[in-house]
Amino acid sequence: MASLYTLRDLGADVVILHGPSGCCFKHARLLEEDGVHVLTTALDEKGFVFGGQEQLVRVLRRARELFEPKMIAVTGTCSSMIIGEDLHQAVVQAGLDVPVLEVEVHAGYRDNTKGVILALEAARDQGIISQDEFDRQTTLLARATEVERLYGAASSEYLPPSRGDVKFTAASRLLELIREGKRGLNILNAKKETAYMFADINLAVSELGGKNVVTLANLDSRVGLPKVRQDARNIAQGLKERGVAFELIGGLDEYPVAGEAVARFIEKNGPFDFAVISGVPHAVPWSALQGMEVFSVTNGPRQVKPLKEAGHQHVLVELDLHPKTMGVNTIVESEFGATLREIARK
Repeated sequence: MASLYTLRDLGADVVILHGPSGCCFKHARLLEEDGVHVLTTALDEKGFVFGGQEQLVRVLRRARELFEPKMIAVTGTCSSMIIGEDLHQAVVQAGLDVPVLEVEVHAGYRDNTKGVILALEAARDQGIISQDEFDRQTTLLARATEVERLYGAASSEYLPPSRGDVKFTAASRLLELIREGKRGLNILNAKKETAYMFADINLAVSELGGKNVVTLANLDSRVGLPKVRQDARNIAQGLKERGVAFELIGGLDEYPVAGEAVARFIEKNGPFDFAVISGVPHAVPWSALQGMEVFSVTNGPRQVKPLKEAGHQHVLVELDLHPKTMGVNTIVESEFGATLREIARK
């Protein structure tokens, strides 16, 4: 799955899964919403015994015929990798006139970031990204893994899922602080396309808080893979069209390290009375948030407990956020943002 999303971010029009038809079925359909055609060679018992190279060659050629893509990718699955399928030989035999990325990946790795790295290696070897960008991406992946291990969903043996605090209650308290003229910090630190909905929360806070609220956002469109840069441009434009000015704290793929920029900003420009953090709140150092009333919004039900234990007073969950941000190019209304606006109107 991680390799599929990375291939999308790299600009692949078509991805062929060399394996059984059920592999990554849900995410294959989600990626169709983002304009990526996900095909399968539909390996079965016969293919497991005699190999599926002919099927892969046939699907490669058919994909070229059907979609006229600018870039195709082929990924392995557990079954094709276990039987030792030669993806490269099939690509050579297909003889296509478009670039084809070959990702020999399966599900037997300890970290899901391995799928990302293998896809990036294929892109680097084809000259689609530079060695510097590859190094940058792998460094960010390592930091993301560390953040989750220390403060996120991988920080405990078991984390029970939770829907978080009641949005009406948290929104009422946030509006109370805003109406009292308290000084607030409004932080968007979101991961890739999830920012299309998380940004709506920061938009609502900025609209209601006015000059007493300072907005920071990881929307630097100069860094990242092609789709990531375009998403940052889209969201930044949407905020600016609504009159929201913001300070950059990094790109959409820099969420594991953007919290350090937030800490530096607070040290230089504080103190603040409250903070709203949407996206990946646990990547912002808690030490930098001391003395503030913190409202954190995540899309991970298992992230609620670690945030509460760290000291975040209000933790909200935007359920089903990821499916709602696939295939979009404008800011999507959030439940918490809508709640804030509705209460403010009364």
